[in-house]
Amino acid sequence: MRKTLTILLAVITCYATQAQIEIPQPSPAGSVYSKVGLTDVTIDYARPKVKGRKIFGEGSDFLQPYGQVWRSGANAGSILKLSTDVKIAGTDVKAGEYLIFTVPGKDEWKFMLYSDVSLGGNVAAYDKEKEVLSTTVKPMMLSTPVETLTFNISDISEDNASANIQLSWANVSIKVPMTVDFDETVMKSIEANTKVNPGNYVAAANYYLNAGKDLNQALEWMNMYLAVGENSKQFWHLHTKAQILAKMGNKKEAKATAEKSIELAKAFPSGDFGYVKRNEDLIASLK
Repeated sequence: MRKTLTILLAVITCYATQAQIEIPQPSPAGSVYSKVGLTDVTIDYARPKVKGRKIFGEGSDFLQPYGQVWRSGANAGSILKLSTDVKIAGTDVKAGEYLIFTVPGKDEWKFMLYSDVSLGGNVAAYDKEKEVLSTTVKPMMLSTPVETLTFNISDISEDNASANIQLSWANVSIKVPMTVDFDETVMKSIEANTKVNPGNYVAAANYYLNAGKDLNQALEWMNMYLAVGENSKQFWHLHTKAQILAKMGNKKEAKATAEKSIELAKAFPSGDFGYVKRNEDLIASLK
């Protein structure tokens, strides 16, 4: 009898463990990711909703009163993950994981990064010694309220060297500037990989062209690639060479190279992929 009861209890316990009911959470989990330059930037957070409440303001009537440290999310707080060293608001921040804390205010917000992610949302135990960043930003008032707390990696620059960490909730949004430095990494990669694969000369030449570096070196690399086998028939890379020549001020050779690219593009069986127009636009800009 005792053995039967033991088996029955084990079965009931097992069933109870497996038969859990999952329901929606009041503050659902959220995550935002973006690559800025060569840096992976991720924010994992829980997303509270306004639900008719007064969120930011002066006094105890508000969910998050001005002047008080806020975990900048719900549950265990919000975590910023960085795959490389960056600068945030001009301050060096090492690669790693950090809790995001803020202090809302009417005219300015404080934005802080905290090194001990095990603290979670326990703002009462906040230790200034573990604060790796503290900066102030101006809040922006929103004409259209944001019901659910939203983080974003916004305003990525054309050169991929900067972006903003953005928080928006209720009628307020803040942006904290971030910059990344990838030039040294790219330069080392160029040096290492062009020795292994000459095709990497194209990537190296493109980087030098777009980054405004030594155009003579960019041209040399592109010529080295185009000189191999049938590579000189690749009109898309000829267009890049024409761009380099144009930026160097060599209009005559740039025009001739662009015209050759057009000729090859028109004859390509699969189509020109828009390179005829690109070259025509480049030639027009040389006049």
